[in-house]
Amino acid sequence: MQRPLTPAEVIDGAISPFADYCDGYGNPGSSGTGYVSVLKLSTGTVVKSMDSVLEGIVSYDRAEKNDAYAGQINMITASSFSGLNGVVWGYDVARHDGLIDGSVKPQFHRTRHDGVEIPVYPVEPLLEAGERLFGTADSRRFPLLPGSHVICATKDVTASGPTSVWSAIALAFAEDRGSNSSLFIEDVGQDVVGATHADRESVLCSRMENIVESIILCGDDQNVKYKEIFVGFKTEWVPDGSVGCALTCAPYAVLAQNAVPSPPSDLLTMSLSQWESFVAPRLAARTEGQ
Repeated sequence: MQRPLTPAEVIDGAISPFADYCDGYGNPGSSGTGYVSVLKLSTGTVVKSMDSVLEGIVSYDRAEKNDAYAGQINMITASSFSGLNGVVWGYDVARHDGLIDGSVKPQFHRTRHDGVEIPVYPVEPLLEAGERLFGTADSRRFPLLPGSHVICATKDVTASGPTSVWSAIALAFAEDRGSNSSLFIEDVGQDVVGATHADRESVLCSRMENIVESIILCGDDQNVKYKEIFVGFKTEWVPDGSVGCALTCAPYAVLAQNAVPSPPSDLLTMSLSQWESFVAPRLAARTEGQ
């Protein structure tokens, strides 16, 4: 079987009906059947002063709005694949400069069942790319449309302090993306043992190896070979008297019109910094017009 869409056709079909807002994949009005996956990890906390349901809502909303801004959306949980009609922001399109110049190095390697060594990279370049697309709560660029329904590969955990909360994400790119999906793995948890933040991060670094192992097993189960993996986590200490939430998600989105060059397929050859240079005048004009 052949891939139903070329990468250029995916981008052509992944444009929002809105000038300055990205939108959720599958909503009416987009340019076609393509989508762009954007990666996000965040945490949020709130002082305990309400009931547990409300404290969970506020801490979750704070996690949504922190880092890459994904606030005010109706997040719909989906299983976790970037398929044949999808591309990944920061990797396939507006590729992070560190991935182009080779300055982003593998953290370690894992061996596939056929003996091939898979490089495992830090996920931070893809998280950074997502933040540079959506912007932040205080400096929004092309965020998801407020109130939109957005399918996401996502998990979250909420816990009362004193404890730690953490979220992790991994993305394994299929070797043959013409016939296989790339795989997201999301993981969350609490109560990482460790006296300091550095201690807890050390424990979580070892857990990333388990996430990578789960990817290898999933690939073996479905006879899918992954060529490279990106993985990382975020953690925050939740003090006594507070509630914390850790969120991992990858929205399936279509891109704001003003975030896209003409032709849209130029995104396939643009670096992230080149894309920022392209959109800078549009963002400046929008700011001046407010």
